[in-house]
Amino acid sequence: MCWGNNMQNRRQLVKFAAIAVSAIWLGATAGTAFAAEKVTVFAAASMKNALDAANAEWAKESGKEAVVSYAASSALAKQIEGGAPADVFISADLDWMDYLAKKNLIKADTRSNLLGNSIVLVAAKDKVKPVDIKQGFDLAGLLGDGKLAMGEVKSVPAGKYGKAALEKLGVWSSVEGKVAGAESVRAALALVSRGEAPFGIVYQTDVNADPGVAVAGTFPADSHPPITYPIAILSESKNADTAAYLDFLKSDKAAHFFTEQGFTILK
Repeated sequence: MCWGNNMQNRRQLVKFAAIAVSAIWLGATAGTAFAAEKVTVFAAASMKNALDAANAEWAKESGKEAVVSYAASSALAKQIEGGAPADVFISADLDWMDYLAKKNLIKADTRSNLLGNSIVLVAAKDKVKPVDIKQGFDLAGLLGDGKLAMGEVKSVPAGKYGKAALEKLGVWSSVEGKVAGAESVRAALALVSRGEAPFGIVYQTDVNADPGVAVAGTFPADSHPPITYPIAILSESKNADTAAYLDFLKSDKAAHFFTEQGFTILK
């Protein structure tokens, strides 16, 4: 009698264990499915304010979520090359998108040019004075013993655009030794905001991100290559929501989030 009860108890324990394992598996599966709904985006640091707003609207409309890693386009491209999992890449220049394209790391048929921008000279808001940015303007004199904050000129797109403009205007050689190269355009912006550099070169759109800085002058559009933000789905992306997310960012519904921050829409 006791043996029979023991057998019955064992059967019940096995049954409960099977139910528990099934519940754990179903929970894990549901968790995986939920995670898969999140579109992972690697985007240029200068896009943060606009893209955060657009993503909030995307979540409201679709019930889906986009999570974003912001950094310099160069750093993000290298991370993607190194195998970092992501679905979408938005670069602040064509070069880093081309870099990934040559390595077959993007789906070429999804690539397009999303946005345009401009570069400006900024200063602390309480010290800013208008600067006439033209051929041969005395930027070195304006800097004095101070530094010029800008993205690293060999890798960060904003730094590359800034150097190109200063070269075209004939003043690069006079300020090259005064440059404080930053890891991203937002890092350069912070140097000016904190008073660690009297001037900086950033995107027009970055000015809205920091109330401590203001525009001293705008670089002529013809002084540097066109500032273009390309977007593409990455080759390794398996997320079924990625294409819809891309369509949303390129739609009229999303456009005002970008234009409000100073971007131009490229179509």
